[in-house]
Amino acid sequence: MYISKIQYISPQYQDESYFEDIQKVIDAGADWIQVRVKDLDYTQWLEVAKKAVDICKRNNVICIINDNPQITLESNAGGVHLGKNDISPLEARKILGTTKIIGGTANTFDDILNLVNQGVDYIGFGPFRFTTTKKNLSPIIGIEGYKKILETCKKNGISTPIIAIGGIIGDDVPSILETGIYGFAFSSYIANAVDKKSLLDGLKKVLA
Repeated sequence: MYISKIQYISPQYQDESYFEDIQKVIDAGADWIQVRVKDLDYTQWLEVAKKAVDICKRNNVICIINDNPQITLESNAGGVHLGKNDISPLEARKILGTTKIIGGTANTFDDILNLVNQGVDYIGFGPFRFTTTKKNLSPIIGIEGYKKILETCKKNGISTPIIAIGGIIGDDVPSILETGIYGFAFSSYIANAVDKKSLLDGLKKVLA
């Protein structure tokens, strides 16, 4: 199953400009978009998801929905990313079957082990540093934390792709790569970039 090494987590949905922003990031070369929706009712959420999935499918891009397997199923998205307080990956798999991607959020090695045992396809591990993108932020991990926990993963034979997340910018990528990380998730770093294509091109060269 394909798991992108560069994942774009969209800023939280606000209005119709949200879809224009997703298209801009896709046009710049992104192949993985996570659609973040909070505080909308189910009908509105599904409508946003369907529009985002349609944009992604037209551009052959994987679309991941945050938190909700049922929205993922009904919008025909590529998969779901589950937070620590969401439905379990095992329950999500019952809803989505074997063809959809299921990712989960981890902050400790125990979190990673739990997600691996539940058969997730990838793990978002963070936060690397403080970020305003997410409320109720888990403890900061930092570079030393990444080194220690990824080493523990290696010793335990864990091969599930682990994605670094949380306030990461381009200058952080080389040092985090040295820890053995699989890939990176970015939000505001890409969203706020003036030249998104150059930024993504540069990241792709480093991660090739």
